[in-house]
Amino acid sequence: MKQPIRRIAISTGGGDAPGLNAVISSVVWAAANRGWECVGIRDGFNGILSPQHYPRGGTELLSRDRVRGIAHLGGTILGTTNKGDPFHFPVRQADGSLVEVDRSGEILDYFKREGIDALVIAGGDGTLTIGNELHRRGLRVVGVPKTIDNDLDKTHTTFGFDTAVSFATECLDRLHSTAESHQRVMVVEMMGRYAGWIALHAGISGGAHAILMPEIPYDIEKVAAAIRERDAHGRLYSLVVVAEGARAQQGQRALLASAEAGHAERLGGIGEQVARELAERTGKDARVVVLGHLLRGGSPTTFDRLAAKRFGTAAVRALDEGHSGVMVALSHPNVIYVPLTEVAGRMKAVPPDSDTLQTGRDLGICFGD
Repeated sequence: MKQPIRRIAISTGGGDAPGLNAVISSVVWAAANRGWECVGIRDGFNGILSPQHYPRGGTELLSRDRVRGIAHLGGTILGTTNKGDPFHFPVRQADGSLVEVDRSGEILDYFKREGIDALVIAGGDGTLTIGNELHRRGLRVVGVPKTIDNDLDKTHTTFGFDTAVSFATECLDRLHSTAESHQRVMVVEMMGRYAGWIALHAGISGGAHAILMPEIPYDIEKVAAAIRERDAHGRLYSLVVVAEGARAQQGQRALLASAEAGHAERLGGIGEQVARELAERTGKDARVVVLGHLLRGGSPTTFDRLAAKRFGTAAVRALDEGHSGVMVALSHPNVIYVPLTEVAGRMKAVPPDSDTLQTGRDLGICFGD
C-alpha cells in the first residue's frame, strides 16, 4: 500500500498557455484543503537540475496566499521551458558542442530527499511523455493537458486553445476591413506546427476565404484560382489563414532552425512564402501578418479558465483516490482519467472526416486541395 500523501509538487513545461496559472492555483487550493503542501518547480524541471540559476531558489512552497488572484493571469508564475527534458538534458561540452544526458535520477532523488510524494505535471505531448517516464520509474504522477494547439490525444480539448482561437478570430475580424479597403490579399500565419486546429477553428469563425493546414498539403494554384474567382465576382480582397506547419503538395515545412540537442525544430516563414506565390499568380498586393506568440499571451477565456480549474482539482482528486500514471481529460460533460501511455508521444491531428472541416468546405472555403 502506498504511503499517504503529505506533499506534492507541480511543474509546468513546454510552451506557455493561458490557463496555466488557473491550474497552479486550483492544485494548491485543492491540495491545501486536504492538508497537503504543494511545491512549485521553476521552469519545468530546471529549478531542480540547475538551481544555481535561481537566486531565490529553484523551487518554492506554494501557499494559498501565494496563488490568490492569479487564475485570470496569462503565463505561469513558475515559468516554463521546452529545453529541459531531464531524460535528454542538454549539456554543453568544453568544445562548445551540446550533448544530451539522462539526469532523471536527480529528479527522483530530489523528490525522495524533500519528502515529495507525487507530481502534477502540466504540459503537452513532450511534457507528458516525461511525466510518463517518471511514473515508470516509480514516481506518482498525474498529468494535466496543456497546449494551445489542441493536439493532445484522448481529451476533447486542452486549456489554452479556446483563448488562442478567440484572439485569432478577433484579428481576422479586424483584417477584413483593411484588406477590403486596399483590395489586398492578407495572409495570416498562425501557430500549428503539426496540427491545424487553431487555423481551422479561427479561419472558419473569422470568415477566412482559404485555410492551409498541415493535414492537407496544398496546391497554391488552387488557392490563387479561388482568389481570382472572388475578384471576378467583385469581391476584391481575400483572407488566407496559414498554419505554420502547412506545406505545399510537393514541398517541405518552412523552417527557421533545424532540430539539435535540447531544441526541437523551429517552424516559420510559410506565410511569406504563400503571400509571395499568391502575388505572383494573381497580380494582387499580398501582405503577411504573423500572429506568433500573441496567441500564447493574455488572460484566459472563461472556458479555458474553468477547464484549467477543473483539470487542476481533478488532478489532486486523482492522487487522493490512489491514481498514478494518468492524465485528466475532458470527456463531455465530465473530467475522466486516461492512462499516460495512451497519450505520451501521440498527436491528435484534424481528421479528414471532421465535422468542422466539412463545415468549412460547405461554406466554400478553399483548403488548397
